Amino acid sequence: MRKNTTLALAVLLLLVGGNWKANAQSNEQAAAHQETPSLYKRLGGYDALAAVTDDFIGRLATDKQLGRFFGGASTDSKKRIRQHVLDQLCEATGGPCFYIGRSMKASHAGLGITEAEWDLGVKLLVETLNKFKVPQAEQGELAKILGTLKPDIVEKK
Repeated sequence: MRKNTTLALAVLLLLVGGNWKANAQSNEQAAAHQETPSLYKRLGGYDALAAVTDDFIGRLATDKQLGRFFGGASTDSKKRIRQHVLDQLCEATGGPCFYIGRSMKASHAGLGITEAEWDLGVKLLVETLNKFKVPQAEQGELAKILGTLKPDIVEKK
């Protein structure tokens, strides 16, 4: 009985020891991967994303063509839209936020957003990013992320 207990303990120590080594290697790999800060951090974090969001939504809401999507929205609804956009940007760029809103498909269904309107929105976003002096590399990364949303937002060519 004692031999079995000793053998079991030895096997357990070997397994745990092996896991420590694997965990150490995993931690080393994670540390090497973390050398490049997340897009969230490179964009300046939450406050910077909030400033970008406010400027961008302001451009959308006051644009002659795109402003129609904000018509009739209450002050409270506009605040909620702003928070959802901010949370989504924060999460998508590697920040600590969680987007809890509806899917992009559900949020934009029936609005009839066209390819031209999407392109105009992208143009306005680029103007905002340039205003805040966001480097081209980060703008490109953000464009890739946001580009994945296009099929769920654009309903008409």
